[in-house]
Amino acid sequence: MDDPAVAGRVLVVDDDVTVRDVVRRYLEVAGYQVEVVGDGESALRRFAERQPDLVVLDLMLPGVDGLEVCRRLMVRSAVPVVMLTALGEEEDRIAGLQLGADDYVTKPFSPRELALRVTSVLRRSRVAAARSSSVLEDGGLRVDVGARSAWLDGRELPLTTREFDLLVFFLTHRGTAFSRGELLSRVWGWEFGDQSTVTVHVRRLREKVEADSARPTRIATVWGVGYRYDGGA
Repeated sequence: MDDPAVAGRVLVVDDDVTVRDVVRRYLEVAGYQVEVVGDGESALRRFAERQPDLVVLDLMLPGVDGLEVCRRLMVRSAVPVVMLTALGEEEDRIAGLQLGADDYVTKPFSPRELALRVTSVLRRSRVAAARSSSVLEDGGLRVDVGARSAWLDGRELPLTTREFDLLVFFLTHRGTAFSRGELLSRVWGWEFGDQSTVTVHVRRLREKVEADSARPTRIATVWGVGYRYDGGA
């Protein structure tokens, strides 16, 4: 049985012993139950055994790298993932976000900032779960929030965690235009970050929900502002 005094169970995956120890200490002070491993295979094995509430995942791992670990985790579950990336790993960072990771921290990082991001990501995840009983529909598009599944004209859509969250936000805010910065903050809880991430996710979401992603009818671009969900024809 879970201890109600524990803020959550976190699995930390990093091959650097010093990083693991520092992150563990800060998260434990914040009230988390923490387990640490040093490689991708161990991470996947411990995840299957313990089902943590969140994973802190370094992308540069020996053997099975962090991106592959993230991909396999997203296939198995909707567990929140916070990535640890090096300063020059922008492409890997974007790839991780596209796979469904929830946030990232760039090395060298402040352990206190990482602990705050973990808390923020977990809070959003739990709020989303508490609101997860609804089914949203728009023409041939049907989204079951609780099951975290989406269907278009009877065909299940292969959405990443981040794409799914963005689609739910759009469906619940039809007709309202949002800037990229607002979407970063309101969908994923980022108060700062690379706004091109939003552009990437909107493009990929359009490829899955639009009849013609080059001429979108559901997700409109509002020039000088950002995006607006208008719904299907």
